[in-house]
Amino acid sequence: MRRGKKFWIVSAVAISALLVNCNAGDPKPETKGNIIHLTKATFKTKIFDYEKNKQWKYEGNKPAIIDFYADWCGPCRMLAPVMDEIAKEYAGKIIVYKVDTEKEKELAMNLGISSLPTLVFIPVNGKPQATMGALPKAELVKIINQVLLNESSAQK
Repeated sequence: MRRGKKFWIVSAVAISALLVNCNAGDPKPETKGNIIHLTKATFKTKIFDYEKNKQWKYEGNKPAIIDFYADWCGPCRMLAPVMDEIAKEYAGKIIVYKVDTEKEKELAMNLGISSLPTLVFIPVNGKPQATMGALPKAELVKIINQVLLNESSAQK
């Protein structure tokens, strides 16, 4: 093996190992304020396995919001930066998920999502509640504080 080629292979292996080790200590995406995209499979493991269970049972340990959206939906595009802000502001308190209804048509159909955007608020205990349409941030904060964080009239 030529010296130059060997150098590049060794360098690539070292860089790969470094990148893996750098991410090993990072907190989970849901604690960093990142939005997590769900598929049907991840929905069933993180939220609710509707094929296996008849009674609602949330699989998570933190309150959550699921944003059902489509890229072609104008109100969904308007809501996206607001959801990014909420994910960061409430990092560690709630988890923000997104479901692309164009990619996950079966999931959206099974859940009865017929209007976009649809936001589903999921408390740790209790039933989920849904809203339709792009709500202003102040209204979303009010719902988060009352429904998800059980605060009577808190303002963030």
